[in-house]
Amino acid sequence: MSTHDLYTIPPELSTWDVEMSGSSRFTWEYDDGRDRMLALYQKGKDKQWDSTKRIDWDLEVDPYNVLGIPDQTIAIYGTPLWDRMDDKMRRDVRLHGAAWQFSQFLHGEQGAMICSAKIVESVPDLDSKFYAATQTMDEARHAETYARFLQEKVGLAYPINEHLKALLDSTLSDSRWDMPYLGMQVLIEGLALAAFGVMRDITTKPLPKQILAYVMQDEARHVAFGRMALRDYYGNLSGSELREREDFVIEGCYLMRDRLRGRETWEHLGLSKAEVAEAMEATDRSEYLRLFRSLLFSRIVPCVKDIGLWSPRLQAAYAEMGVLEMAGQSLEALMRQDEDIAEQLDAARFAQEEAERHAEVAETIALGTES
Repeated sequence: MSTHDLYTIPPELSTWDVEMSGSSRFTWEYDDGRDRMLALYQKGKDKQWDSTKRIDWDLEVDPYNVLGIPDQTIAIYGTPLWDRMDDKMRRDVRLHGAAWQFSQFLHGEQGAMICSAKIVESVPDLDSKFYAATQTMDEARHAETYARFLQEKVGLAYPINEHLKALLDSTLSDSRWDMPYLGMQVLIEGLALAAFGVMRDITTKPLPKQILAYVMQDEARHVAFGRMALRDYYGNLSGSELREREDFVIEGCYLMRDRLRGRETWEHLGLSKAEVAEAMEATDRSEYLRLFRSLLFSRIVPCVKDIGLWSPRLQAAYAEMGVLEMAGQSLEALMRQDEDIAEQLDAARFAQEEAERHAEVAETIALGTES
């Protein structure tokens, strides 16, 4: 089945062409490079995995309850609009919410793949090119994984959200080599990593938990890569150059915040204009979503501070968004947690498979003894 058959809304075009600018940079310096970057590159090579083998695709998924979480997490839960809905409409709300969320994950991963490929082209340092090449493969695997999940388990997809599209457009069309790092590694990847983490921790379903945990294990390295490269570079920029980057961060964070409202899901459910407006008002008032949005910036805000973009006006923008307190988060602790959770899932799964093999052998021996 073509992915286009799954889309709720016909995509505007079968492809989206972004005019890129900037130079493809070769370097003739083949020295060892920075130890930290090369260590990250080695880890990127060591941690490559195959989604067809590492993920248990035989696990069933209920498309009307993809994550297995309470309805209290739905923005309109408990409102007059929710109370007026019958069971079928509520099932559709759950389906479309999950389909929209995972569709944006999918489109973001393709964007990350293209951005990391552009980093290979444009970054001046060979050690950064090496690592970005491993990330390009990671992002291809993530896009493959989310596409399969939507096609085989959810059966519904949404086109790219306009706010995510706008940020990708401005990231890819900028000629400065550091902007794919800032737009993708810090903003888009940082937000996605936090979203994956919230969903990984609340889902009660094993297949999405596997997918989210294994993708996060990679994404934590990607954010570390962006921090490392930009921290070194931004320490040498002028005040006006730093201000331009801060403008980009502020605009990008507002775009990412607005992306989370998911207006298109309510429009596609057959609601009237008044009901769509009612749903959006509930979304903006939802205490759960307010907390969710705040948590989503737990990876971005400390990263922005760490790379040296921390002027009073940037802090004021984060305060206005209600996420300034996230500056105190430890990125290293979060990354260690991401690694540990993925490895624990692997250990539990392999232990179960080993136990099943032992039981099968014991059963076979028992049958042979009886005969």
